[in-house]
Amino acid sequence: MRLCGLVTLTMTLLVGTSLLAAERSGKPFNTKHRELWTTNHIVGTPEPPDPFVTEEAFPKLKLHEPLSVGLIPGSNRFGVATRPGKIVSFEIRRDVTEATPLLDVGRTVYGVVFHPDFAKNRYLYVMSVQPGPESPTGSRISRYTMKPGDGWEADPASEQIVLEWPSGGHNGGCLRFGPDGCLYIATGDGSGIADGNITGQDLTDLTGSILRIDVNHPDAGRPYGIPKDSPFVTTPKARGEVYSFGHRQVWKFSFDRQQRLWAGEVGQDLWEMVYLVKRGGNYGWSVNEGNHPFRPERARGPGAFEPPIVEHPHSDFRSITGGYVSYTDRLPELKNAYIYGDYDTGKLWTLKHDGTKVTEHRQLCDTQIRIVEFAQDAAGEVYLVDFAGGGFHRIIPAPPHVASEQPFPRKLSETGLFASTKDNTPAAGLIPYSVNAPLWSDGAEKERFLALPGDEKIQFDSVFYPHGPAYADVGWRFPDGTVLVKTFSLEMDSGDSASRKRLETRILQYRKMPGNDDEYGAQYWYGYTYIWNDEQTDADLAPAEGVDRVLTIKDMTTNSGQREQTWRFPSRAECTLCHTMASKYVLGVTTLQMNKDHDYGHGVVANQLAVLNDLHVFQKPLPKPPAELPRLVDYHDTLASKNLRARAYLHANCAHCHRQWGGGNADIDLQASIPLTATRTIDVRLGQGTFQLADPRVLVPGDPARSMILKRMQLTTLGRMPHIASKVVDDQGVNLIHDWIAELKDEKLRDQPGAIHPRLAVP
Repeated sequence: MRLCGLVTLTMTLLVGTSLLAAERSGKPFNTKHRELWTTNHIVGTPEPPDPFVTEEAFPKLKLHEPLSVGLIPGSNRFGVATRPGKIVSFEIRRDVTEATPLLDVGRTVYGVVFHPDFAKNRYLYVMSVQPGPESPTGSRISRYTMKPGDGWEADPASEQIVLEWPSGGHNGGCLRFGPDGCLYIATGDGSGIADGNITGQDLTDLTGSILRIDVNHPDAGRPYGIPKDSPFVTTPKARGEVYSFGHRQVWKFSFDRQQRLWAGEVGQDLWEMVYLVKRGGNYGWSVNEGNHPFRPERARGPGAFEPPIVEHPHSDFRSITGGYVSYTDRLPELKNAYIYGDYDTGKLWTLKHDGTKVTEHRQLCDTQIRIVEFAQDAAGEVYLVDFAGGGFHRIIPAPPHVASEQPFPRKLSETGLFASTKDNTPAAGLIPYSVNAPLWSDGAEKERFLALPGDEKIQFDSVFYPHGPAYADVGWRFPDGTVLVKTFSLEMDSGDSASRKRLETRILQYRKMPGNDDEYGAQYWYGYTYIWNDEQTDADLAPAEGVDRVLTIKDMTTNSGQREQTWRFPSRAECTLCHTMASKYVLGVTTLQMNKDHDYGHGVVANQLAVLNDLHVFQKPLPKPPAELPRLVDYHDTLASKNLRARAYLHANCAHCHRQWGGGNADIDLQASIPLTATRTIDVRLGQGTFQLADPRVLVPGDPARSMILKRMQLTTLGRMPHIASKVVDDQGVNLIHDWIAELKDEKLRDQPGAIHPRLAVP
């Protein structure tokens, strides 16, 4: 039955593609002569320009996966902890070129802080996590001492374990010394999805909290003391170390000069929060997510829930990073303002709070930085720390805005992308294309075009950053003003291709930043969605925050003869969640996806790379014929290897996040170019919940029932993958992955790449 279903779907897709092509009128696409696109009207922005931009603060300094930064008291230096466990320091000056090795912990490091009396006692504190499965003592605070002398190297043998607690899906790890001289520590709920250990409201453990301990005055029998004024020292069975609780995952907190504690709280389903944390405060997790009910039936801890001072919906933020209050005189407009951002979208925001309420709240700029941490120097200057790029950035005023004589197009017909929007006829110069392995989009068919301004050309396979040229997945470099166009159409009568209706056209536009050579990932791609009207004559620009619409689909397989399907028109911010620096921004226009035959209409079928080469679209001729270049297979093609089909499916639907620095919480790499044995999936324990599976792993060869990859695909609510851009289960895809996992008992399949590389053996 699974095989028959896939054959039927393949035939439907081929018919659908032909119908989409036939829907266009006019002359056939010329595969031998390039027409130039000269009608681009996509200029400016539909929103007011941001008041600030960022620049590299230390242009010659690059670190590997910086994760935590602490100012070293008594010096003009930052100490930086990198995720692999190496801690370095460097002098805070613009021309700094390298960092000095300080310590190698040998474990994953989440936090570092230097004692306020560092100049005298030479102590630093490190939060590290034991790699591997959950451990009751996997999260650890250690104290280290610098080696004798005036150097900047700590003694690994000086480690004194201060405190340990269980590790799990969320480990917190931020360390700061408070104005009272105590050490404050953020601990996550340690249990991944939905607070599976029910720890958020539990005061008898250390997880899901901000802790406060006195490392200067230890109690008898332990290396720290519990302050006498701690809020829960007299609460029966409560841990006295707890300062506040009900936290899911505080990702960075800080103290300002008014001694207020600011925290960025990473939410789960819908919200990201900023809190002003109070002594003894209950912040609601996992009964609430911010101000909103999450599991209201769960038992509550003591105290009323403290509300966030601001919240961001997941259409704007996906993984908040808490920051600092700025005090620098260089930016008087931002003095006394709290600066924070988002790891996934790169957005940078600010707010001001008068002690009672928020008096100002706005976006500062939209970056492509993986904002994993903020740092602050002695002058109160706030820096952004880029996890993927490894650099530090600072905020500067945006250059003067020059108003465009031509407003940003509010209708698709105004973009210059279509000769006739009503007839769905592309403008001259747009190049049609298709991909080997399309992203599942809840049953929609897609029609794609590439628009290059004038005679501009593409640099083939030239984008490596931030990984390097030996990485499995490289990208193309596009000229300024490039636009990718994709129209989504859905059958309103399931199974009847004649009922197909255009829902939206998404465009992705590349704008080169002035004076930047893009080497370090400063590519700016802007996504916009146009929603088609019911008459199918034009499409209107969707609001910046996106919108959901409920569609009624005729479906005779249901009892009522129809079903409702929610369609998400994405926000501007949502586009950046998949089109990231780590994924090389462009997902479909790559060698792996474009190396295929395409039906250009009127009986012309040709390899796309060869056509682009013949049209002189590339700056240089292809280095090899397409037959000698890698490609994915079409996962609908039942004549292809099931292993290649399944790997192509996972590549298209999962690998833009699940790759190094891609943003996916699971530390796996699902790109098809690498062997399965290199994906960190086989028999790997979970960090984000079990969903009632019996002894699950990420992937269990031969056992689909224990494989979380398959389970996630079958969900429609909490924990679904992909977690954005889809609300409907892809039954054909589920069947394919199910049968592939069952087939993986053959160990030879695991050592093969999941894409066709002509020089490599493939199954």
